[in-house]
Amino acid sequence: MMKLEPTAQEIKEQRIYAEWGLTDEEYRLISEDILGRMPNYTETGLFSVMWSEHCSYKNSKPVLRKFPTEGPQVLQGPGEGAGIVDIGDGQAVVFKAESHNHPSAVEPYEGAATGVGGIIRDIFSMGARPIAILDSLRFGELNTPRTKYLVEEIVAGISGYGNCIGIPTVGGEVAFDHCYEGNPLVNAMCVGLMEHKDIQKGQAKGVGNSIMYVGAKTGRDGIHGATFASEEFVEGEEQQRSAVQVGDPFMEKLLLEACLELILDHAEILVGIQDMGAAGLVSSSSEMASKAGSGLKLYLDDVPQRETHMTPYEMMLSESQERMLICVEQGHEAEVVELFKRYELDAVTIGEVTDDGLYRLYHHDVEVANLPVDALAEDAPVYQNEKREPARIKEFAAMDEYQPEVKDASEVLLQLLQQPTIASKRMIYETYDSQVRTNTVVRPGSDAAVLRVRGTQKALAMTTDCNARYLYLNPEIGGQIAVAEAARNIVASGGQPLAITDCLNYGSPEKPEGFWELWTSADGISEACRTLNTPVISGNVSMYNETNGKAIYPTPMIGMVGLIEDLSHITTQEFKQAGDLIYVVGETSNDFNGSELQKMQKGLIEGQLMDFDLTVEKANQDFVLSAIKAGLIASAHDCAEGGLAVAIAESAFTNQLGVEATVAMPVENLFAETQSRFVLTVKPENQAEFEALAGNKAVMIGTVTDSDEIHLTAEGASINVATKQAQELWEEAIPCLMK
Repeated sequence: MMKLEPTAQEIKEQRIYAEWGLTDEEYRLISEDILGRMPNYTETGLFSVMWSEHCSYKNSKPVLRKFPTEGPQVLQGPGEGAGIVDIGDGQAVVFKAESHNHPSAVEPYEGAATGVGGIIRDIFSMGARPIAILDSLRFGELNTPRTKYLVEEIVAGISGYGNCIGIPTVGGEVAFDHCYEGNPLVNAMCVGLMEHKDIQKGQAKGVGNSIMYVGAKTGRDGIHGATFASEEFVEGEEQQRSAVQVGDPFMEKLLLEACLELILDHAEILVGIQDMGAAGLVSSSSEMASKAGSGLKLYLDDVPQRETHMTPYEMMLSESQERMLICVEQGHEAEVVELFKRYELDAVTIGEVTDDGLYRLYHHDVEVANLPVDALAEDAPVYQNEKREPARIKEFAAMDEYQPEVKDASEVLLQLLQQPTIASKRMIYETYDSQVRTNTVVRPGSDAAVLRVRGTQKALAMTTDCNARYLYLNPEIGGQIAVAEAARNIVASGGQPLAITDCLNYGSPEKPEGFWELWTSADGISEACRTLNTPVISGNVSMYNETNGKAIYPTPMIGMVGLIEDLSHITTQEFKQAGDLIYVVGETSNDFNGSELQKMQKGLIEGQLMDFDLTVEKANQDFVLSAIKAGLIASAHDCAEGGLAVAIAESAFTNQLGVEATVAMPVENLFAETQSRFVLTVKPENQAEFEALAGNKAVMIGTVTDSDEIHLTAEGASINVATKQAQELWEEAIPCLMK
């Protein structure tokens, strides 16, 4: 027996809508102001997912409006499946990042795998061929069985999907902090390449044109995934496993090739294409119609289903993977069916475009929903949430600067190299295929990944970055630093930063302190993007990352892509040969608040964040890029966690070289995390030309040697460690902890 759905009256009286995340006022708005009647079960379900934070951005729209989204290089900004940036010669790079945090906390393997699958679909729905995947992961401390399990399964999910579909996973970042214990972050970024002429839009227009469903069949997985992503976790509560989808990378590979063939070879009949992502069929169809100012009729009996007796509610809300929605010129449906059949995929006409602005669903010849299409896609309320500075910010401001204790600088360096956030991530990225398709020039492990653009002398540099500890101390400056550090990675690789995508991972926006963090960090991100000429072209928000009422650090992951104009400009971080001169770009101060050293020595993060000057950052980046383009730089590495000593050690590892250097600073400042700094090496024959270009921007501190020793002499003390020993500790730290 099928159980009966509650009536519209029961939904209202029993407040069933509230269990799906709609507030009383939102329900009133729908029933009284929009419809003038009580919505039925299916209609209430449609509103609940489309008005969730994940789909409507109702709490974050006022924040997102702050971002600069335009620039001469931007061909498509936010609002479509992904953003698109011009790279010259009629070519464009397409990229976006998405979070899959909640699903990955509940079902880590499938949560991470389907996060990768979803972001790949966003890229090829724009008409681009995906060429690379990057990730940004956050875990609790590596000392509990649960964290180790999450690391293992999430990494396996990312590599399992990416490796099977044949797209290289080329870069990323991983950090560990106790605040992610119950709520790991899994952010995936995908980058694609395309010709300007092939750009697609997610739109359903032209009365009588057909709406076609292509790809895998619809099941009951992922129902309410969008509302699930907008909830907090509470320990002991059963999490919604049905809200996690299951992915099939082999099916996605077929779907990718079929969709690209449709876009490239049948452009004249294709009106619009969109991924069925969060909120599945309802979001893709209502958004495509709303963007085009059209209406839609959908016939749900025709939706390919892999389970029996599926209700309209289940079909519309399912987030089954590997599915796309397309709008094609009337009369050309058979062409599409034929094409997808060659790839052994379903392609079925399930509806048509109308001009009445209504969204109507039919099942067993009965109209089961009749709504204004904009009510779903556009008319969710937008909230101006209350913001309040968290008490900790004033407390931090009143604290003295943290002064670390460095009795034995060599010992401190070796300990820092073993901190999981700094330690080698080789164990993680070696499970990923970073070489498939053979375009990867710089593999994981350097500042940014680099892929050549076939048939040209150009390459793309790409990275993900964010130091959430800095944002915890000061969301605005921390937000600026996240963008600046991503740009520094791109520049150190020889690239000109182009634009960013972001995943804004925060706690509840309904808590005044949580909203203040989001609001304030957006100011910092926006200012940095304006200064560095890197507009925000795509991204997502992930709110409600809380466990038992305690939020994660504000973690706005920044994904950035840069253009390397000539393959000869590609630069990597490792020292190349003995005799090269080592320079430091940027001033060093005693900046230890929020640093890896503070966390290691005190076990916590506190105090006032360092000063940060975006104009200095921009000037230093411009100088480094000009020196690279002039052919004067042998290696470049940005100074990040762990400071100068760690950056120099990391640069010495790959080629097992030594260092002989002297710095005019107290020994503890070798571990300070002052921003806007680079470690560069220059061949002796380029010294004069480099120094003439540098002026006072770079200071020579020593030379690369062929000994196995790193000697760094500071005021009154020094670091003396064997390169090989330091490297072994750095490489074995995470494998040891995982055991």
